[in-house]
Amino acid sequence: MRLGRVVGRVWSSAKTDQFEGVKLLVIQPVDEQGAAAGRSLVAVDAVGAGAGETVYWCRGREASYAMLPSEVGTDAAVVGIVDSVTTTGSE
Repeated sequence: MRLGRVVGRVWSSAKTDQFEGVKLLVIQPVDEQGAAAGRSLVAVDAVGAGAGETVYWCRGREASYAMLPSEVGTDAAVVGIVDSVTTTGSE
């Protein structure tokens, strides 16, 4: 899993049936300090995250499992909302 920040939302009027009712978020990957770390991406939202929140997300086949029981074909999924990040040597 990786850290990210929700920086936007994707709206689509034409989509496959499996995406009906699925929220798509634009995620900016971040490092432990919250600095941007890579290119932004689109991920399905499995937890109800909102704009500006720090989240953790996964990529690949495992991302589709976040939407069970109806597996959605996706490459990335937001699977948690982060309350805080603590690394060795910080408080």
